[in-house]
Amino acid sequence: MAVEIQVAYQGQLRCEASHGPSGATFPTDAPVDNHGKGASFSPTDLVGTALAACMMTVMGIFAERKGIPLEGSTIKVEKHMIADPQRRIARLPVTITIPHDIEEKHRKALERTALTCPVHQSLDPRIEIPIEFRWGAPAASS
Repeated sequence: MAVEIQVAYQGQLRCEASHGPSGATFPTDAPVDNHGKGASFSPTDLVGTALAACMMTVMGIFAERKGIPLEGSTIKVEKHMIADPQRRIARLPVTITIPHDIEEKHRKALERTALTCPVHQSLDPRIEIPIEFRWGAPAASS
């Protein structure tokens, strides 16, 4: 099944993305270090956002099937860019915090599930994606 997404250029390096099925919209902006105002998510910010949301979503699917609590869990992604030889995402370190006491077999299954999310599987292999799981720790406030 295909999902249509439209992006309209608004000028001054801003775009508005529109999700066909729901009609939801959101703005994007170029980052400050690439001629923009940084007033919203940049396109490369959305790559990190997509990775975190995808990992959490597939973990949530698994957890709901198994009756495992994930409420209050968080994922932090840091996007690191490089410019040589071309501007691209170099690293996306990920920290997944699950503030619940989860038994070891379910921890391993949740870790495997996160690593097989469609976004993770689709990213360029040149992007380093170190992933840390924090189990039973309170979610860090940002």
